[in-house]
Amino acid sequence: MLDTEKPIGILTTTAGRPVDLRETTTINNDGLTSNEFFLDHVLHVESEKVPERIVHAKGTGAFGYFEVTHDVSKYTKADVFNGIGKKTPTVVRFSTGAASTGGNDIAREAKGLAIKFYTNEGNLDFLGLNIPVYFYPDPILFGPIVHSFKKNPRTNLIDETSRWDLFTLKPTILHGLFWVLSDYGIPNGYRKMDAFPIHTYEINNEHGDRYYAKFNFRTEQGLENLTTAEAAAITAQDLDYSTRDLYNNIALKNYPSWRLEMDILSFDDIKNVDYNPFDVTRLWKNGTYHTVQIGRLVIDRNPDNFFRTVELSAYNPGNLVPGINSPPDTLFKGRRLVYRDTHNYRLGINHNKIEVNTPKYAKTYNRDGQAPVKDNMKDIPNYFPNSFNGPIPVVDETRPKERMIVFESNAVDLEPSSNFYRYVLSDEGQKQRFIDNIVLSLVAVVTEVRKKALRLLTLIDPELGRRVGAGLNVTIATT
Repeated sequence: MLDTEKPIGILTTTAGRPVDLRETTTINNDGLTSNEFFLDHVLHVESEKVPERIVHAKGTGAFGYFEVTHDVSKYTKADVFNGIGKKTPTVVRFSTGAASTGGNDIAREAKGLAIKFYTNEGNLDFLGLNIPVYFYPDPILFGPIVHSFKKNPRTNLIDETSRWDLFTLKPTILHGLFWVLSDYGIPNGYRKMDAFPIHTYEINNEHGDRYYAKFNFRTEQGLENLTTAEAAAITAQDLDYSTRDLYNNIALKNYPSWRLEMDILSFDDIKNVDYNPFDVTRLWKNGTYHTVQIGRLVIDRNPDNFFRTVELSAYNPGNLVPGINSPPDTLFKGRRLVYRDTHNYRLGINHNKIEVNTPKYAKTYNRDGQAPVKDNMKDIPNYFPNSFNGPIPVVDETRPKERMIVFESNAVDLEPSSNFYRYVLSDEGQKQRFIDNIVLSLVAVVTEVRKKALRLLTLIDPELGRRVGAGLNVTIATT
């Protein structure tokens, strides 16, 4: 809390009139409707919330900076990533995927790390998950996925049958689900997880040469996860475990940091790999790419007002800068639309004029609408083109002149899920905990859907299907 030697000033109404001490109570007072302080207070409380985010509703955030540590000018001309020693201010938001604002920080679900870089060329937003793959490539699945992870509309309870019904009908979801059901599904706080912006971005240097990059934020605190039992014990004591851990460590000047790197494929590499490198549901194959270090993200300042910094923040994957261009996959195109729409709904058409979202420099022909409007571009014409010295566009000669179009397959590919079980889960302990978590999620599922799930798990790997089936038989028999 704020600690000062004396009050910070005179209390006023929202219109600035000093408040008389007698107006701070309404007992035995016949002037309720003439008491502006009372009206200010009561009517504001009724309207002080903004709509809750549909996903990633519960989260926290802080300020920091990004420092360039390596020369990557060969690959991208983005100003934010060029010039060793250059520092760029950032604001970050950590979140848990499906929980509501009152939910559990360490529920078994994907966690988010969104970063806004306040660059000299506009805001750059990276929206990452703690797992390196996404759940689906087709943005039309956003609604079904979200609804299956929310509560049943009849019972208002979490419904594992709904989830597994969707998984068996859309098996492409399973690879991402496997990561969540493994040890990686519950990071030991936000400081000790990696983050992956998921998409394959097209990047270009000052000569217009194109490369393709996956960005990875690697925690410098050491990757650390919780078992289901450990998470249950913490949850019994503290639903805000990750939020508290982050805040306290920053307050103690134990500043969290992440190393930013990018996996690189050249344009020729793209044409020769035997997999779709733009498929967000699979990993790139080892040996087909190389990794380049870029810099460090350091978080070193807690916000002085949570609502102003965290709840009013708006991160949009479409916020890119010269030298970092749009990924060509269909999911990104869908996200570019829906993130803008949700910010307009939640915060208003001028959400980028809210302080935490405001870029260093912006000149547009958009004006008016719900506040804030700032200077509203004063008397500059509100149309383009014009003959009266309004802002004009630039010509970026280095921007790639060709556009890649990726045709994506609707076929179900179980190889990524199979590889996860066989190779990512590197020891028997990891495999057994993964199987135990699958069994736990299937126990309450209706028989018909459970059978479909077991058939699908057996197709992914016969051993996996057998072990999950055996675990279910034992668990059901003893409950």
